[in-house]
Amino acid sequence: MEHSNQYSRIAGIDEVGRGPLAGPVVACAIVIPDSTACRFIKDSKLLSPAGRLKAYAYLQEHALSYGIGLVGEQTIDTINIRNATKRAMEQALSMLHRTVELVLIDGNMEINTPLQQKTMIDGDRLHLSIASASIIAKIYRDAIMDRYARQYPEYGFEKHKGYGTKQHIDALRKYGPCPIHRRSFLHNILSGQLDLPDM
Repeated sequence: MEHSNQYSRIAGIDEVGRGPLAGPVVACAIVIPDSTACRFIKDSKLLSPAGRLKAYAYLQEHALSYGIGLVGEQTIDTINIRNATKRAMEQALSMLHRTVELVLIDGNMEINTPLQQKTMIDGDRLHLSIASASIIAKIYRDAIMDRYARQYPEYGFEKHKGYGTKQHIDALRKYGPCPIHRRSFLHNILSGQLDLPDM
C-alpha cells in the first residue's frame, strides 16, 4: 500500500453500505499526512473490529482533515443506490477543511467535482488514503446501525448492519420492513415475497 508521491495534497474517498437492505450509505473523504503509519491502516474489511477501532483512533488523532457524507434509505429508493453513493461521496469531499490537488476514489465511479480525480478498483487495498476513508466510513455507519438496533431490536441490526443475512431476511418475513429498510432493495432481492405497505 502506498502514498502518491506526485501530489502533496490528496483526498481518499471510500463508501460503506451500498449493498445492505437497510440503513444509509456512508462515505468518507480524508486527507492524511505522508508520515501515516502503514501498520495501522488497511482496508477496513481486512481488519478485526478491534483493529478497526485502533486504526480509527489513530486517524482521529493524525488525519489532517476528513468529512462524512450520508444518504438515507428514502433517498436511496428515490434516486437509486449509484446516485446516492455519488451524492454521499460529494458531500464528504465538500466537508474537508483542506484544499486538495487530487481525489482518489475507490471503485470505478467518478463524482461531480472540479478537482482532478482518479478511480481505483480495489483502491482500499492499494492506497493509504482510501483505506483510511474505508475505516472511518465503516466505524461511522456501524455506529448508526447499532443505534437502529436499539430502536428496532427484532431485526438484529447490531449483528449484520443491515446486510441480507439469513437472520435478517427471516426477521423481514416475520415482522415485515421497518422505516429504515430500502424498499427498492427488498423488491429486488426478495422478488415480491414480502408485503411492502407504504410508510
